[in-house]
Amino acid sequence: IMRIFFPRTWRLFDHQEHKVIIVGLDNAGKTTILYQFSMNEVVHTSPIIGSNVEEIVINNTHFLMWDIGGQESFRSSWNTYYTNTELIIVVDSTDT
Repeated sequence: IMRIFFPRTWRLFDHQEHKVIIVGLDNAGKTTILYQFSMNEVVHTSPIIGSNVEEIVINNTHFLMWDIGGQESFRSSWNTYYTNTELIIVVDSTDT
């Protein structure tokens, strides 16, 4: 499904530069999604403290993607990233 969804998603962007933040609770898969975008493969990751940032270029469109930590202590700072960004919200449907 990811291989079909991601190429179609790129067509939605019509500008040349985008800031994207990826948010979600702990262990929801934010870093996995970030690396899926950047390397086009699934990478096994460990929980991060803080954030990961990757610049991804696809068809001359630049994406600055922020994977923001989901720990409760970081959630209060999420709103500082929202200005002029696209947002990816990750939900782990298996987390009870």
